[in-house]
Amino acid sequence: MIVDDEEAARYGMRRALTTFGYNITEAGSAEAARLLLKQQEIDLLLLDVNLPGMSGLDFLRELKQSNGNGPLVIIVTAHGSERMAVEAVKAGAYDYLSKPFELDDIRLVVKNAAETIQLRRENYSLRRRIEVERSQRGALIGNSEAMQRVRSMIEKVAETDATVLVRGESGTGKELVAREIHERNSARRNASFVAVNCAALPSELIESELFGHEKGAFTGAAAKREGKFEQAHGGTLFLDEIGDMSSNVQAKLLRALEERRIERLGSNESIPVDVRIVSATHRPLEQEITNGNFRADLFYRLRVVTIDIAPLRDRREDIPILAETFLRIASERYELEQRPLGQSALKRLLEYNWPGNVRELKNTIDRAVIMAEGDEITVRDLPDEITASLSKDGIVSARDNDGDGLKVPFTADFREDRREFERRYITRCLEHTQGNVTRAAEILDMHRQSLQHKLRQLGLGRRYVSVGGENLDEE
Repeated sequence: MIVDDEEAARYGMRRALTTFGYNITEAGSAEAARLLLKQQEIDLLLLDVNLPGMSGLDFLRELKQSNGNGPLVIIVTAHGSERMAVEAVKAGAYDYLSKPFELDDIRLVVKNAAETIQLRRENYSLRRRIEVERSQRGALIGNSEAMQRVRSMIEKVAETDATVLVRGESGTGKELVAREIHERNSARRNASFVAVNCAALPSELIESELFGHEKGAFTGAAAKREGKFEQAHGGTLFLDEIGDMSSNVQAKLLRALEERRIERLGSNESIPVDVRIVSATHRPLEQEITNGNFRADLFYRLRVVTIDIAPLRDRREDIPILAETFLRIASERYELEQRPLGQSALKRLLEYNWPGNVRELKNTIDRAVIMAEGDEITVRDLPDEITASLSKDGIVSARDNDGDGLKVPFTADFREDRREFERRYITRCLEHTQGNVTRAAEILDMHRQSLQHKLRQLGLGRRYVSVGGENLDEE
Protein backbone atom coordinates (compact mmCIF):
# COMPACT_ATOMS: atom_id res chain seq x y z
CA MET A 1 0.00 0.00 0.00
CA ILE A 2 1.27 3.47 -0.93
CA VAL A 3 0.31 6.07 1.71
CA ASP A 4 1.02 9.63 0.52
CA ASP A 5 -1.19 12.72 0.40
CA GLU A 6 0.29 13.81 -2.94
CA GLU A 7 -1.43 12.10 -5.87
CA ALA A 8 1.56 12.70 -8.16
CA ALA A 9 3.89 10.94 -5.70
CA ARG A 10 1.52 7.97 -5.45
CA TYR A 11 1.32 7.78 -9.24
CA GLY A 12 5.10 7.78 -9.62
CA MET A 13 5.60 4.99 -7.09
CA ARG A 14 2.74 2.96 -8.52
CA ARG A 15 4.15 3.26 -12.05
CA ALA A 16 7.59 2.13 -10.84
CA LEU A 17 6.21 -0.99 -9.15
CA THR A 18 3.20 -2.14 -11.20
CA THR A 19 5.32 -3.70 -13.95
CA PHE A 20 6.86 -6.05 -11.36
CA GLY A 21 3.53 -7.71 -10.61
CA TYR A 22 2.76 -6.14 -7.23
CA ASN A 23 -0.90 -5.58 -6.30
CA ILE A 24 -1.00 -1.95 -5.18
CA THR A 25 -3.52 -0.09 -3.02
CA GLU A 26 -3.36 3.65 -2.32
CA ALA A 27 -4.33 5.90 0.57
CA GLY A 28 -3.99 9.64 1.05
CA SER A 29 -3.85 9.67 4.86
CA ALA A 30 -3.15 7.51 7.89
CA GLU A 31 -6.88 7.35 8.62
CA ALA A 32 -7.66 6.03 5.13
CA ALA A 33 -4.79 3.54 5.37
CA ARG A 34 -6.04 2.29 8.74
CA LEU A 35 -9.46 1.57 7.23
CA LEU A 36 -7.97 -0.29 4.25
CA LEU A 37 -5.78 -2.39 6.54
CA LYS A 38 -8.93 -3.65 8.27
CA GLN A 39 -10.44 -4.65 4.92
CA GLN A 40 -7.43 -6.15 3.12
CA GLU A 41 -4.32 -8.17 3.82
CA ILE A 42 -1.39 -5.82 3.18
CA ASP A 43 2.21 -7.06 3.20
CA LEU A 44 4.10 -3.79 2.75
CA LEU A 45 3.48 -0.08 3.35
CA LEU A 46 5.31 2.74 1.57
CA LEU A 47 4.51 5.38 4.17
CA ASP A 48 5.22 9.08 3.72
CA VAL A 49 6.19 10.94 6.90
CA ASN A 50 4.35 14.17 6.11
CA LEU A 51 0.65 13.29 6.08
CA PRO A 52 -2.42 15.38 6.94
CA GLY A 53 -3.74 14.64 10.41
CA MET A 54 -1.69 11.84 11.95
CA SER A 55 1.91 11.86 10.75
CA GLY A 56 3.47 8.85 9.10
CA LEU A 57 5.82 8.36 12.05
CA ASP A 58 2.95 8.33 14.56
CA PHE A 59 1.03 5.92 12.34
CA LEU A 60 4.10 3.66 12.22
CA ARG A 61 4.24 3.61 16.02
CA GLU A 62 0.53 2.82 16.17
CA LEU A 63 0.95 -0.10 13.76
CA LYS A 64 3.84 -1.58 15.72
CA GLN A 65 1.99 -1.27 19.02
CA SER A 66 -1.24 -2.84 17.76
CA ASN A 67 0.28 -5.63 15.67
CA GLY A 68 3.95 -6.51 15.87
CA ASN A 69 3.46 -9.04 13.07
CA GLY A 70 1.72 -6.58 10.76
CA PRO A 71 2.96 -5.32 7.36
CA LEU A 72 6.53 -4.20 6.83
CA VAL A 73 6.86 -0.41 6.60
CA ILE A 74 9.20 1.59 4.37
CA ILE A 75 9.24 5.22 5.47
CA VAL A 76 9.47 7.90 2.76
CA THR A 77 11.08 11.14 3.97
CA ALA A 78 12.03 14.47 2.44
CA HIS A 79 15.62 15.04 1.29
CA GLY A 80 17.91 15.88 4.17
CA SER A 81 15.70 14.27 6.83
CA GLU A 82 18.23 11.63 7.88
CA ARG A 83 17.41 12.19 11.55
CA MET A 84 13.76 11.43 10.83
CA ALA A 85 14.76 8.29 8.92
CA VAL A 86 16.85 7.02 11.84
CA GLU A 87 13.98 7.71 14.22
CA ALA A 88 11.61 5.78 11.93
CA VAL A 89 13.91 2.74 11.82
CA LYS A 90 14.14 2.81 15.62
CA ALA A 91 10.33 2.88 15.74
CA GLY A 92 10.17 -0.31 13.67
CA ALA A 93 10.41 0.70 10.01
CA TYR A 94 11.99 -1.91 7.73
CA ASP A 95 13.83 0.71 5.66
CA TYR A 96 13.50 4.26 4.36
CA LEU A 97 13.64 6.25 1.12
CA SER A 98 14.53 9.92 0.79
CA LYS A 99 12.75 12.08 -1.80
CA PRO A 100 13.55 12.59 -4.58
CA PHE A 101 14.64 9.03 -5.40
CA GLU A 102 15.40 7.13 -8.58
CA LEU A 103 12.96 4.46 -9.80
CA ASP A 104 15.66 1.83 -9.36
CA ASP A 105 15.99 2.84 -5.70
CA ILE A 106 12.36 2.16 -4.88
CA ARG A 107 12.35 -1.05 -6.89
CA LEU A 108 15.38 -2.36 -5.02
CA VAL A 109 14.11 -1.58 -1.54
CA VAL A 110 10.68 -3.06 -2.32
CA LYS A 111 12.33 -6.16 -3.82
CA ASN A 112 14.36 -6.64 -0.63
CA ALA A 113 11.24 -6.19 1.48
CA ALA A 114 9.34 -8.74 -0.63
CA GLU A 115 12.12 -11.29 -0.03
CA THR A 116 11.94 -10.62 3.71
CA ILE A 117 8.16 -11.08 3.64
CA GLN A 118 8.56 -14.41 1.85
CA LEU A 119 11.11 -15.60 4.42
CA ARG A 120 8.78 -14.55 7.22
CA ARG A 121 5.96 -16.56 5.66
CA GLU A 122 8.18 -19.60 5.26
CA ASN A 123 9.31 -19.36 8.89
CA TYR A 124 5.72 -19.03 10.06
CA SER A 125 4.69 -22.01 7.92
CA LEU A 126 7.53 -24.08 9.39
CA ARG A 127 6.55 -23.17 12.95
CA ARG A 128 2.94 -24.04 12.24
CA ARG A 129 3.97 -27.36 10.70
CA ILE A 130 6.01 -28.23 13.79
CA GLU A 131 3.10 -27.32 16.06
CA VAL A 132 0.68 -29.34 13.95
CA GLU A 133 2.99 -32.35 13.92
CA ARG A 134 3.25 -32.23 17.70
CA SER A 135 -0.53 -32.01 18.04
CA GLN A 136 -1.00 -34.84 15.59
CA ARG A 137 1.34 -37.05 17.53
CA GLY A 138 -1.11 -36.58 20.38
CA ALA A 139 -4.51 -36.65 18.69
CA LEU A 140 -3.80 -39.60 16.40
CA ILE A 141 -2.21 -41.88 18.98
CA GLY A 142 -4.08 -44.69 20.69
CA ASN A 143 -4.01 -48.45 20.84
CA SER A 144 -7.71 -49.03 20.29
CA GLU A 145 -8.81 -51.00 17.27
CA ALA A 146 -10.67 -47.91 16.02
CA MET A 147 -7.50 -45.77 15.98
CA GLN A 148 -5.39 -48.50 14.44
CA ARG A 149 -7.95 -48.66 11.65
CA VAL A 150 -7.78 -44.87 11.11
CA ARG A 151 -3.99 -44.90 10.89
CA SER A 152 -4.10 -47.83 8.48
CA MET A 153 -6.55 -45.96 6.22
CA ILE A 154 -4.38 -42.84 6.27
CA GLU A 155 -1.33 -44.85 5.25
CA LYS A 156 -3.17 -46.50 2.37
CA VAL A 157 -4.77 -43.38 0.94
CA ALA A 158 -2.07 -40.75 1.54
CA GLU A 159 0.09 -41.33 -1.56
CA THR A 160 -2.93 -41.38 -3.86
CA ASP A 161 -4.86 -38.34 -5.09
CA ALA A 162 -8.25 -39.82 -4.20
CA THR A 163 -10.79 -37.56 -2.55
CA VAL A 164 -11.33 -38.48 1.09
CA LEU A 165 -14.38 -37.92 3.29
CA VAL A 166 -13.60 -37.92 7.02
CA ARG A 167 -16.62 -38.55 9.25
CA GLY A 168 -16.82 -38.03 12.97
CA GLU A 169 -18.30 -35.95 15.76
CA SER A 170 -16.99 -32.50 16.59
CA GLY A 171 -13.62 -32.67 18.29
CA THR A 172 -12.62 -36.15 17.12
CA GLY A 173 -9.70 -34.82 15.07
CA LYS A 174 -11.04 -34.69 11.51
CA GLU A 175 -8.76 -31.82 10.47
CA LEU A 176 -5.75 -33.58 11.99
CA VAL A 177 -6.51 -36.64 9.87
CA ALA A 178 -6.70 -34.39 6.81
CA ARG A 179 -3.36 -32.76 7.68
CA GLU A 180 -1.75 -36.16 8.22
CA ILE A 181 -2.92 -37.26 4.76
CA HIS A 182 -1.40 -34.08 3.30
CA GLU A 183 1.91 -34.47 5.15
CA ARG A 184 2.29 -38.10 4.03
CA ASN A 185 1.77 -37.25 0.34
CA SER A 186 5.27 -36.75 -1.05
CA ALA A 187 4.01 -34.85 -4.11
CA ARG A 188 1.95 -32.31 -2.12
CA ARG A 189 3.45 -31.97 1.36
CA ASN A 190 5.65 -29.01 0.38
CA ALA A 191 2.66 -27.08 -0.99
CA SER A 192 -0.08 -25.49 1.09
CA PHE A 193 -2.65 -27.19 3.27
CA VAL A 194 -5.64 -24.82 3.23
CA ALA A 195 -8.61 -25.37 5.55
CA VAL A 196 -12.09 -23.89 5.13
CA ASN A 197 -14.82 -24.28 7.74
CA CYS A 198 -18.00 -24.26 5.66
CA ALA A 199 -20.17 -23.92 8.77
CA ALA A 200 -18.38 -20.81 10.01
CA LEU A 201 -19.05 -18.68 6.93
CA PRO A 202 -22.39 -17.25 5.76
CA SER A 203 -23.62 -18.78 2.51
CA GLU A 204 -23.13 -15.46 0.68
CA LEU A 205 -19.42 -15.40 1.60
CA ILE A 206 -18.41 -19.04 1.18
CA GLU A 207 -18.39 -18.75 -2.63
CA SER A 208 -15.98 -15.81 -2.53
CA GLU A 209 -13.86 -17.60 0.07
CA LEU A 210 -13.49 -20.69 -2.11
CA PHE A 211 -13.21 -19.20 -5.58
CA GLY A 212 -12.00 -15.64 -4.93
CA HIS A 213 -13.31 -12.43 -6.49
CA GLU A 214 -12.32 -9.52 -8.68
CA LYS A 215 -12.31 -5.92 -7.54
CA GLY A 216 -15.87 -4.57 -7.57
CA ALA A 217 -17.48 -8.02 -7.87
CA PHE A 218 -19.80 -7.12 -4.99
CA THR A 219 -20.23 -4.44 -2.35
CA GLY A 220 -17.11 -4.37 -0.22
CA ALA A 221 -14.86 -6.09 -2.79
CA ALA A 222 -12.26 -3.31 -2.72
CA ALA A 223 -9.50 -5.40 -4.29
CA LYS A 224 -8.92 -8.61 -6.20
CA ARG A 225 -8.59 -11.64 -3.94
CA GLU A 226 -7.49 -15.21 -4.55
CA GLY A 227 -9.80 -17.91 -3.24
CA LYS A 228 -8.85 -20.98 -1.24
CA PHE A 229 -8.67 -23.13 -4.38
CA GLU A 230 -5.89 -20.94 -5.79
CA GLN A 231 -4.14 -20.71 -2.43
CA ALA A 232 -4.10 -24.52 -2.20
CA HIS A 233 -2.77 -25.01 -5.75
CA GLY A 234 -0.42 -27.98 -5.75
CA GLY A 235 -1.47 -28.91 -2.23
CA THR A 236 -4.56 -29.95 -0.28
CA LEU A 237 -7.87 -28.15 0.26
CA PHE A 238 -9.69 -29.28 3.40
CA LEU A 239 -13.43 -28.57 3.41
CA ASP A 240 -14.63 -28.94 6.99
CA GLU A 241 -18.34 -29.39 7.75
CA ILE A 242 -19.12 -29.89 4.07
CA GLY A 243 -22.69 -30.83 5.00
CA ASP A 244 -23.42 -27.19 5.87
CA MET A 245 -22.68 -25.94 2.35
CA SER A 246 -25.57 -24.33 0.46
CA SER A 247 -26.96 -26.03 -2.65
CA ASN A 248 -25.76 -23.18 -4.89
CA VAL A 249 -22.16 -23.53 -3.74
CA GLN A 250 -22.43 -27.33 -3.90
CA ALA A 251 -23.14 -27.04 -7.63
CA LYS A 252 -20.12 -24.79 -8.22
CA LEU A 253 -17.90 -27.04 -6.14
CA LEU A 254 -18.97 -30.07 -8.17
CA ARG A 255 -18.13 -28.23 -11.38
CA ALA A 256 -14.69 -27.27 -10.03
CA LEU A 257 -13.98 -30.89 -9.10
CA GLU A 258 -15.09 -32.17 -12.50
CA GLU A 259 -13.26 -29.57 -14.60
CA ARG A 260 -10.34 -28.83 -12.23
CA ARG A 261 -10.86 -25.16 -13.05
CA ILE A 262 -12.49 -22.26 -11.20
CA GLU A 263 -13.78 -18.78 -11.97
CA ARG A 264 -13.46 -15.88 -9.55
CA LEU A 265 -16.62 -13.93 -8.77
CA GLY A 266 -16.91 -11.08 -11.24
CA SER A 267 -14.69 -12.76 -13.83
CA ASN A 268 -15.19 -15.04 -16.82
CA GLU A 269 -11.57 -16.21 -16.80
CA SER A 270 -11.23 -19.95 -16.23
CA ILE A 271 -8.29 -20.68 -13.91
CA PRO A 272 -6.79 -24.20 -13.76
CA VAL A 273 -6.28 -25.56 -10.23
CA ASP A 274 -4.45 -28.63 -9.00
CA VAL A 275 -5.70 -29.50 -5.53
CA ARG A 276 -6.48 -32.60 -3.58
CA ILE A 277 -9.82 -32.42 -1.78
CA VAL A 278 -10.28 -33.81 1.72
CA SER A 279 -13.65 -33.02 3.27
CA ALA A 280 -15.19 -33.70 6.65
CA THR A 281 -18.62 -33.76 8.25
CA HIS A 282 -20.39 -34.69 11.46
CA ARG A 283 -23.69 -35.02 9.59
CA PRO A 284 -25.09 -38.25 8.08
CA LEU A 285 -24.80 -37.08 4.46
CA GLU A 286 -26.82 -40.04 3.15
CA GLN A 287 -29.76 -38.76 5.17
CA GLU A 288 -29.10 -35.21 3.98
CA ILE A 289 -29.33 -36.51 0.39
CA THR A 290 -32.66 -38.17 1.17
CA ASN A 291 -33.91 -34.92 2.68
CA GLY A 292 -32.84 -32.98 -0.42
CA ASN A 293 -30.17 -30.96 1.40
CA PHE A 294 -27.08 -32.44 -0.26
CA ARG A 295 -26.30 -33.41 -3.84
CA ALA A 296 -25.79 -37.12 -4.42
CA ASP A 297 -23.38 -36.52 -7.32
CA LEU A 298 -21.19 -34.29 -5.15
CA PHE A 299 -21.31 -36.83 -2.32
CA TYR A 300 -19.93 -39.58 -4.53
CA ARG A 301 -17.24 -37.24 -5.87
CA LEU A 302 -16.10 -36.44 -2.34
CA ARG A 303 -16.38 -39.95 -0.95
CA VAL A 304 -13.97 -42.06 -3.01
CA VAL A 305 -12.49 -43.12 0.35
CA THR A 306 -14.23 -42.71 3.71
CA ILE A 307 -12.44 -42.57 7.06
CA ASP A 308 -14.65 -42.85 10.15
CA ILE A 309 -13.30 -41.58 13.48
CA ALA A 310 -14.91 -43.11 16.55
CA PRO A 311 -15.99 -40.78 19.39
CA LEU A 312 -13.75 -40.86 22.46
CA ARG A 313 -16.45 -42.48 24.61
CA ASP A 314 -16.28 -45.52 22.31
CA ARG A 315 -12.52 -45.94 22.74
CA ARG A 316 -11.94 -45.15 26.40
CA GLU A 317 -8.83 -47.33 26.44
CA ASP A 318 -7.09 -44.50 24.55
CA ILE A 319 -7.79 -41.89 27.25
CA PRO A 320 -4.77 -42.63 29.52
CA ILE A 321 -2.17 -42.38 26.76
CA LEU A 322 -3.90 -39.34 25.23
CA ALA A 323 -4.03 -37.61 28.61
CA GLU A 324 -0.35 -38.31 29.33
CA THR A 325 0.65 -37.05 25.88
CA PHE A 326 -1.37 -33.84 26.19
CA LEU A 327 0.01 -33.39 29.71
CA ARG A 328 3.59 -33.49 28.46
CA ILE A 329 2.88 -31.19 25.50
CA ALA A 330 1.01 -28.63 27.64
CA SER A 331 3.73 -28.55 30.30
CA GLU A 332 6.36 -27.86 27.65
CA ARG A 333 4.22 -25.33 25.82
CA TYR A 334 3.41 -23.24 28.89
CA GLU A 335 6.86 -23.82 30.44
CA LEU A 336 5.34 -25.24 33.62
CA GLU A 337 6.38 -28.10 35.87
CA GLN A 338 5.13 -31.44 34.54
CA ARG A 339 3.00 -32.86 37.34
CA PRO A 340 1.85 -36.49 37.10
CA LEU A 341 -1.82 -37.28 36.55
CA GLY A 342 -3.28 -38.57 39.81
CA GLN A 343 -5.34 -41.77 39.89
CA SER A 344 -8.46 -39.96 41.10
CA ALA A 345 -8.26 -37.53 38.17
CA LEU A 346 -7.63 -40.34 35.67
CA LYS A 347 -10.64 -42.23 37.06
CA ARG A 348 -12.87 -39.21 36.40
CA LEU A 349 -11.45 -38.81 32.91
CA LEU A 350 -12.28 -42.45 32.16
CA GLU A 351 -15.82 -42.08 33.54
CA TYR A 352 -16.71 -38.86 31.71
CA ASN A 353 -18.69 -39.10 28.46
CA TRP A 354 -16.60 -36.55 26.45
CA PRO A 355 -19.20 -34.87 24.22
CA GLY A 356 -16.36 -32.68 22.88
CA ASN A 357 -14.16 -35.73 22.26
CA VAL A 358 -10.36 -35.43 21.93
CA ARG A 359 -10.46 -31.62 21.65
CA GLU A 360 -12.30 -31.40 24.98
CA LEU A 361 -9.80 -33.79 26.60
CA LYS A 362 -6.87 -31.70 25.32
CA ASN A 363 -8.40 -28.46 26.61
CA THR A 364 -9.18 -30.15 29.94
CA ILE A 365 -5.57 -31.23 30.36
CA ASP A 366 -4.32 -27.77 29.31
CA ARG A 367 -6.50 -26.20 31.98
CA ALA A 368 -5.40 -28.69 34.62
CA VAL A 369 -1.73 -28.03 33.87
CA ILE A 370 -2.28 -24.29 34.29
CA MET A 371 -4.46 -24.48 37.41
CA ALA A 372 -2.72 -27.30 39.33
CA GLU A 373 -0.92 -26.32 42.53
CA GLY A 374 -0.16 -29.64 44.26
CA ASP A 375 2.36 -32.36 43.55
CA GLU A 376 0.03 -34.04 41.07
CA ILE A 377 -3.06 -33.23 39.03
CA THR A 378 -6.15 -34.14 41.04
CA VAL A 379 -9.91 -34.06 40.60
CA ARG A 380 -9.91 -30.51 41.97
CA ASP A 381 -7.93 -29.36 38.93
CA LEU A 382 -10.59 -30.60 36.48
CA PRO A 383 -13.52 -28.49 35.20
CA ASP A 384 -16.89 -28.62 36.95
CA GLU A 385 -18.65 -30.35 34.08
CA ILE A 386 -16.31 -33.33 34.43
CA THR A 387 -16.45 -33.58 38.21
CA ALA A 388 -20.19 -32.86 38.47
CA SER A 389 -22.45 -35.38 40.20
CA LEU A 390 -26.20 -35.94 40.20
CA SER A 391 -28.09 -34.71 43.25
CA LYS A 392 -31.07 -36.51 44.71
CA ASP A 393 -33.35 -34.37 42.58
CA GLY A 394 -31.46 -35.34 39.45
CA ILE A 395 -30.09 -31.84 38.96
CA VAL A 396 -26.44 -31.43 38.05
CA SER A 397 -24.53 -29.71 40.85
CA ALA A 398 -20.85 -28.77 40.84
CA ARG A 399 -18.53 -29.60 43.74
CA ASP A 400 -19.00 -27.18 46.59
CA ASN A 401 -15.35 -26.39 47.27
CA ASP A 402 -13.98 -25.80 43.83
CA GLY A 403 -11.94 -22.87 45.04
CA ASP A 404 -11.50 -21.42 41.57
CA GLY A 405 -14.51 -19.20 41.09
CA LEU A 406 -15.85 -21.17 38.11
CA LYS A 407 -18.96 -22.68 39.75
CA VAL A 408 -22.12 -21.57 37.94
CA PRO A 409 -25.56 -21.75 39.61
CA PHE A 410 -28.07 -23.99 37.89
CA THR A 411 -31.09 -22.23 36.35
CA ALA A 412 -33.75 -23.25 33.87
CA ASP A 413 -32.03 -21.22 31.16
CA PHE A 414 -29.39 -23.51 29.62
CA ARG A 415 -28.04 -20.86 27.24
CA GLU A 416 -27.54 -18.31 30.00
CA ASP A 417 -25.86 -20.92 32.25
CA ARG A 418 -23.48 -21.82 29.45
CA ARG A 419 -22.82 -18.14 28.73
CA GLU A 420 -22.04 -17.50 32.40
CA PHE A 421 -19.65 -20.45 32.54
CA GLU A 422 -17.88 -19.26 29.39
CA ARG A 423 -17.61 -15.78 30.87
CA ARG A 424 -16.05 -17.07 34.09
CA TYR A 425 -13.79 -19.59 32.37
CA ILE A 426 -12.42 -17.11 29.83
CA THR A 427 -12.03 -14.43 32.53
CA ARG A 428 -9.98 -16.86 34.63
CA CYS A 429 -7.79 -17.69 31.64
CA LEU A 430 -7.23 -13.98 30.90
CA GLU A 431 -6.36 -13.35 34.53
CA HIS A 432 -3.72 -16.06 34.20
CA THR A 433 -2.28 -14.37 31.10
CA GLN A 434 -2.55 -10.91 32.69
CA GLY A 435 -4.96 -9.77 30.00
CA ASN A 436 -2.89 -11.02 27.07
CA VAL A 437 -5.57 -12.03 24.55
CA THR A 438 -3.13 -13.61 22.11
CA ARG A 439 -1.70 -15.87 24.84
CA ALA A 440 -5.18 -16.72 26.13
CA ALA A 441 -6.26 -17.69 22.61
CA GLU A 442 -3.33 -20.12 22.43
CA ILE A 443 -4.33 -21.69 25.76
CA LEU A 444 -7.98 -21.99 24.69
CA ASP A 445 -6.96 -23.40 21.28
CA MET A 446 -8.80 -20.58 19.48
CA HIS A 447 -7.86 -18.08 16.81
CA ARG A 448 -7.23 -14.66 18.35
CA GLN A 449 -9.99 -13.12 16.22
CA SER A 450 -12.45 -15.79 17.41
CA LEU A 451 -11.60 -15.06 21.05
CA GLN A 452 -11.99 -11.32 20.46
CA HIS A 453 -15.42 -11.98 18.96
CA LYS A 454 -16.35 -14.19 21.94
CA LEU A 455 -15.20 -11.48 24.37
CA ARG A 456 -17.49 -8.99 22.65
CA GLN A 457 -20.40 -11.47 22.83
CA LEU A 458 -19.82 -11.98 26.56
CA GLY A 459 -19.53 -8.26 27.27
CA LEU A 460 -15.83 -8.48 28.11
CA GLY A 461 -14.49 -6.62 25.08
CA ARG A 462 -13.66 -3.36 26.84
CA ARG A 463 -11.99 -5.03 29.81
CA TYR A 464 -9.17 -6.85 28.05
CA VAL A 465 -6.56 -5.86 25.48
CA SER A 466 -4.33 -7.98 23.26
CA VAL A 467 -0.56 -7.82 22.96
CA GLY A 468 0.42 -4.28 22.10
CA GLY A 469 -2.83 -2.76 23.40
CA GLU A 470 -5.42 -3.42 20.71
CA ASN A 471 -8.74 -2.38 22.26
CA LEU A 472 -11.67 -4.74 21.90
CA ASP A 473 -14.58 -2.34 21.76
CA GLU A 474 -17.99 -3.95 21.65
CA GLU A 475 -19.71 -3.68 18.32
